[in-house]
Amino acid sequence: MSSASKALELLSLFTLTQPEIGLSEMCRLAKRDKATTYRHLQVLEKAGFIEQNTTSKRYRLGPALLQLGRMREATVPRKEGAETALVALAEKTGETAHVSVLSGTTMFALISRESPQHSTRAVIDVTKFPLHATASGVCAVAFGPDDLFDLACNDLKTYTDLTPTTPEALQTLVADTRTVGMARSDGRYQRDINSISAPIFDQTGLLAGAVSVASVASRFTPELESIIQTELMAASRHITKSWGGIIPASIEKAWLHATSPHQELDTTS
Repeated sequence: MSSASKALELLSLFTLTQPEIGLSEMCRLAKRDKATTYRHLQVLEKAGFIEQNTTSKRYRLGPALLQLGRMREATVPRKEGAETALVALAEKTGETAHVSVLSGTTMFALISRESPQHSTRAVIDVTKFPLHATASGVCAVAFGPDDLFDLACNDLKTYTDLTPTTPEALQTLVADTRTVGMARSDGRYQRDINSISAPIFDQTGLLAGAVSVASVASRFTPELESIIQTELMAASRHITKSWGGIIPASIEKAWLHATSPHQELDTTS
């Protein structure tokens, strides 16, 4: 990995619950020594990608990212194309809906909407979705570039006791996902959260991201699961069309089979 890549990688450590990070904490999170981390932070600060809080001396995301974000959305309007469908998805399922985008070999969080129906709900507080442990990630492995599987297998980090930690376990999840046209994560990333994801395509005809619903496991009933599946298909079609794409016939066929009477997403894997 180049020095520039290592510096930019630090940006992914900032989250909604951790908007500011001190140097020592940054070293711990990045697993790098203090001198190297400080050098990378200086590069990012000079470019305006981060800034230092003059009071706390902790680092936070910088103003240059605002301009880049506006430029990205103006030239590749992903958020705008997903907003309407995402709001409807959160309202109709009563759960948290979110969209992630595939950039290179990484699934990045794009936008999320929480339903006001429950006081306890899933909160999307990640910038990158692990390819092996999250529904969004497995969706990317199943329908994205072939090399994603090997990349996922190189980082089979354990998040819960249900996280797949072998290539064989991940391959089973990928095969199930391709069969039903949707990916799921039942407590594999967060023990008390169940998620289902459907793929999104753009004008290239390739996977562009995933639309997902995350629910507190205690209320994830078969009835809610059925509603989520149905609404995810509608949202995936809507966003894919907004992004200039078409849902592949093989996935439409898988959806039809999975949502036929007496058919359910496989929950045994």
